[in-house]
Amino acid sequence: MTLHRPLGTLADHEDPVLLTPAAAGWSYTGLRVLLIHPGAPRQVDTGEFEAFVLPLSGGCVVEVDGERFELAGRDSVFTRVTDFAYVPRDATVTLSSEHGAEVALPMARCERRLTPRYGPAENVPVEVRGAGNASRQVTNFGVPGVWEHADRLNACELITPDGNWSSYPPHKHDETEPCEVVNEEVYYFRIAGRDGVTPSREGFGLHRTYTEDGELDEDVVVRDGDVFLIPRGYHGPCVAAPGYPMYYLNVLAGPGEARSMAFCDDPAHGWVRDTWAHQRLDPRCPVTTAEGRRESQ
Repeated sequence: MTLHRPLGTLADHEDPVLLTPAAAGWSYTGLRVLLIHPGAPRQVDTGEFEAFVLPLSGGCVVEVDGERFELAGRDSVFTRVTDFAYVPRDATVTLSSEHGAEVALPMARCERRLTPRYGPAENVPVEVRGAGNASRQVTNFGVPGVWEHADRLNACELITPDGNWSSYPPHKHDETEPCEVVNEEVYYFRIAGRDGVTPSREGFGLHRTYTEDGELDEDVVVRDGDVFLIPRGYHGPCVAAPGYPMYYLNVLAGPGEARSMAFCDDPAHGWVRDTWAHQRLDPRCPVTTAEGRRESQ
């Protein structure tokens, strides 16, 4: 299995990403990233997948099952926490945008068909996790305990200020002890350029995934638009190079009867969590809120 999918390798014509479970080599988790041109609606048939409609840049209108949701969106993933929509399996979804938009559709193969629903940005919890140079923002828009209106799909966003580490200590969600839950996970990266706001291929970050048996052992450079697949094993850290803030969208789904994002740390590095109590949070976090980009940025 090829875990690192650089920008362009998952493209579907002009759409940046089309990742199905079959293309990933697993069973549940998928991701699409679509371009919506002004005045040119797009139709998406969800089939056996539920999905979130998450604006990455621009805003859009979502029409499904007789419902109509206007998503205000944002200028970029580094400027604001966005509103979003949930769309069910077996649905035809129409997406349109007056000024154009780039939209992510985190997806999960599921059994139950739920109703469409709107998620306001102001209801999305923003968490600062870690401390010191491991401080990062976690935007928990589609996780259990916050968003319960999904069958299998879990999703959240992270922003790591330049020079910081996230997804640390390394952790896993797989079938090996002592994990409580099995999830297939996608990391979708956006890297800001020199202005800290506009995504650019100029910058870069680092990502690590590995297993105890050594079958997986990957240390890769990731750039804007890249995707990384995590079928099993420990993942982390994700490191934002100095000068280049890092965003990633996490998408998780698995065979469990209940949605969960439970994880277990690599015991070799879990002790690091205890040191955070004695460190200050990076004042750059959180980077964004529903009101916009914080002045400290």
